Amino acid sequence: MTISIDTDRQARIKEVVCDVLELEQVEVTSTSLFKEDHGADSLLAIEILAGLEKEFKVMIDQTELERMVNLDGVYAVIDESINAG
Repeated sequence: MTISIDTDRQARIKEVVCDVLELEQVEVTSTSLFKEDHGADSLLAIEILAGLEKEFKVMIDQTELERMVNLDGVYAVIDESINAG
């Protein structure tokens, strides 16, 4: 599957994730794992999901959390949510 999310949206997604995780943007790569590399727990994962729903005005099922382990996963979920809406 090809992700068609633009760089502006990617930047906004990364900003939301970094704000929730309280990290600098340079600390988070597209493949760094939120839990293993950045110490995120399930509550922070839900906060990320809620922040993204608010930012992009989409609904994301909590079952998608298992795919949202890094920025690449989040980009894919947001891309699908935007295109489904």
